[in-house]
Amino acid sequence: MKDKILKKIRMLCDDLKAMASSGFAKPQKEIAREQTKATCNKPHMVAYQIVGQQMEYVLPLFKGLDSDLHRSGIKVNFKAYVSLTVLVTIIAMLAVLTAVPCLLFFVLGMPFLPAVLFGVGGSLFTFAFSIIAFYFYPIYRADKLRRELEDELPFTTGYMAILTGAGVSPERVFYSLSNLSVPLAISTEARDVIRNVSLFGQDIISALEEASKQTPSERLRELLEGFISTIHSGSSSTAYLREKSKQYMKLKRISLKKFSDTLSILSEFYVTILLTGPLVLIIMLATMAMLGGGSLGILSPDLLLNLLTYVGIPLGAIMFLIILDAVTPKW
Repeated sequence: MKDKILKKIRMLCDDLKAMASSGFAKPQKEIAREQTKATCNKPHMVAYQIVGQQMEYVLPLFKGLDSDLHRSGIKVNFKAYVSLTVLVTIIAMLAVLTAVPCLLFFVLGMPFLPAVLFGVGGSLFTFAFSIIAFYFYPIYRADKLRRELEDELPFTTGYMAILTGAGVSPERVFYSLSNLSVPLAISTEARDVIRNVSLFGQDIISALEEASKQTPSERLRELLEGFISTIHSGSSSTAYLREKSKQYMKLKRISLKKFSDTLSILSEFYVTILLTGPLVLIIMLATMAMLGGGSLGILSPDLLLNLLTYVGIPLGAIMFLIILDAVTPKW
């Protein structure tokens, strides 16, 4: 009987060794390779591998961008983001510097020297536009996240008050916020808190203090600091959260009233600038083109009409949509 049991144990050990040598080792290598490929395929990692070592002299020029990256919720290292900015800017400049003179010289028949000057001017414009876009994108994302968090605060504080009133611990409150079925901005902040507690071993107070420092919303920072104070003092978190919910709901009503006034002003601007204004200019330029006059140097009425139709109106509409998105509450 003992011999049979020992034989079965040995057979199981041999099977486990065979699985470890053939079955388990290969998937682990494949997983490691897939993770490496996924990491290397990310644009910011590729840029960091190419130009990351030369960024020491460039980083001081982007002073303040590091904090904006943290507050915006973009999960990219500061040095990798600067490397991506520099690499994309260089590639875009070279592309414009090559494409514009070739297009003007070979297709439109412009003399070589003016074509090269247009290419240099276009590359300088591309350089400025790319740097400004990369610099202000985290600021835009941080402001968007701030507006989303503040729009959700009246409902978030009410939800937290219900949980704390039922005797749920602060850790479980933020765990519940991180697993909401509705995609909310507060869920991302709650996941960071739970990650710091579960993975990094922080206590809930330290995790909330770190979250309050990194959040772009002043109201959420105030809420978290007050929540920490209630935990320290042992006072009622439910009463605090209910009072905050009432306060944020009043602020929500005021912001919606302001938004309705702002929306009426924006509608008037839209009708005046993007509907009536272009219509008047199109009629004027068409009349000037038929009469054969009114040219401003190389800018003929036909060229001005095309620029207005295919460049001015679309850019104006895009700018209006960006402004409208910036002032529109999400909730």
